[in-house]
Amino acid sequence: MTDHSFISQVEVLSVTDTGRRRRWTDAEKVRIVEESYAAPRMAAATARRHEISRSLLTRWRRLAREGLLIGNADRAHFAAVAVTPEVTAEPAATDAQCRADGMGHGRVEIILPNGRRLVTAASTETSTLARLIQVVERA
Repeated sequence: MTDHSFISQVEVLSVTDTGRRRRWTDAEKVRIVEESYAAPRMAAATARRHEISRSLLTRWRRLAREGLLIGNADRAHFAAVAVTPEVTAEPAATDAQCRADGMGHGRVEIILPNGRRLVTAASTETSTLARLIQVVERA
């Protein structure tokens, strides 16, 4: 007689210490977002390649556009710039004050979409300027 005992074929899957969710660093998120912008219609393919949902990638892209997702703070950031002729309606005291401060010739004037104006020295570091723009935009 043969032995008809049943041996169960059960495999136990355990959840890792971090849980089911993967943890992405900001640098990884920025890299994935940049990859999704590499060519037209790459968002869905990029999401599949990294096994994330398209809605998550869309959220990361929105955060990156708003400046809330920064992987490397020292990287240069680009924004749309329009060069306009100098306005002569400004008071002369402002120009004299800029010359007295040493910013007369080497100054940069940035008018933000919210209408605020930022005037700074042309030698200001890009990381400092990016932080200043974020603060002035939120104000």
